[in-house]
Amino acid sequence: MNIGMLWFDNDPKLGLDAKIDRAASYYYDKYGKPPTVCFVHPSMIPEIKSDNKNGADSITVNARSGGLAVRPNQSVLPNHFWIGVNGIKSPSGS
Repeated sequence: MNIGMLWFDNDPKLGLDAKIDRAASYYYDKYGKPPTVCFVHPSMIPEIKSDNKNGADSITVNARSGGLAVRPNQSVLPNHFWIGVNGIKSPSGS
């Protein structure tokens, strides 16, 4: 994914799902379509399960704008969310 939105959220009171929901809601309001993927630093994902559809490690979050795949990426700093539409390479090319 080369095109997307970088979101920062370090609110200690919110869990990962709530933070991603916030980012997805903002993305939807700004761009008029729901995001499909969100890259986060691996340390932010408590458990990773295999996503059998594409063979990548990911979890699925049901954000306000629909379910989206959350994938670990070392290039994304902790508390940052690289969110957008799947189909284009991630920030590090994975």
